[in-house]
Amino acid sequence: MNLLEDHLVQHDREIRGLHKHDFFLVVIFTSGSGFHEIDFNTYEVKPGSIFMLRPGQTHYWELSKNSRGYIFFHDQYFYESPYLKRSVYDFPFYGSIHNPPFLYLDVELLSGTVVKFKELLSIYKEAAYMRNRRLQSLTDLIYSEISEMYLLQENVEKVKSNVYLKQFRAFEGLLEEFYRVNRYPSYYAEKMHITPKHLNRIVKTTIGKSATELINERVLLEAKRMIVSAVGSLSEIAYSLGFEDYAYFSRWFKLRTGKEPSKMIKG
Repeated sequence: MNLLEDHLVQHDREIRGLHKHDFFLVVIFTSGSGFHEIDFNTYEVKPGSIFMLRPGQTHYWELSKNSRGYIFFHDQYFYESPYLKRSVYDFPFYGSIHNPPFLYLDVELLSGTVVKFKELLSIYKEAAYMRNRRLQSLTDLIYSEISEMYLLQENVEKVKSNVYLKQFRAFEGLLEEFYRVNRYPSYYAEKMHITPKHLNRIVKTTIGKSATELINERVLLEAKRMIVSAVGSLSEIAYSLGFEDYAYFSRWFKLRTGKEPSKMIKG
């Protein structure tokens, strides 16, 4: 937990340019302007902006010198420690990679929310009794209030139906585990003990896309992340994502983005 302006100075080298984290991150802006790119989507930064990032998401920002606010991050264990029967993925902004990672607050709502961020920072700096539990409780309150405001945003495309939400999340969990292994809906349907037709119905009803679309989107997102992060050669990236050869991967990638993987490296 830190003041945003202090974080930007202290971690300038680590956060310069496109990068990703293995933890959950929340940042709220009280002043300043600029843009924040998260997983290749660009969002405006302005007073009242809140961004919530899941582990693995790539991000990059360019901010004005007067940017101020608060930032905190934590691992999954912090929120889901053994004596707490809850999941950080229950919150809508973390619940699906298809839910937008941002929220814009007006002046009145921003003021009330900032009070809680200030309190979180104060507790974090203390060496008080049961400090971690107090941090967990306040984080839960912040997440709960952010969720309520998040779901009220009319301009945010959210899950279209809750009827199949539990099964949809199960599918996303399996997809996260096996998208490098298999890109066919039948593979996931079998693991869920349902038919491919029913899996497609679940996904269509929940988010308005087909199971195949979601699978390809997840593979494409990871391909982009790996390419811009230069984790290996393009052939190695293709192979790690389950493609037998680079030529096929290149055609598959170009069909969905309009350009070859090598062009993405060059910008």
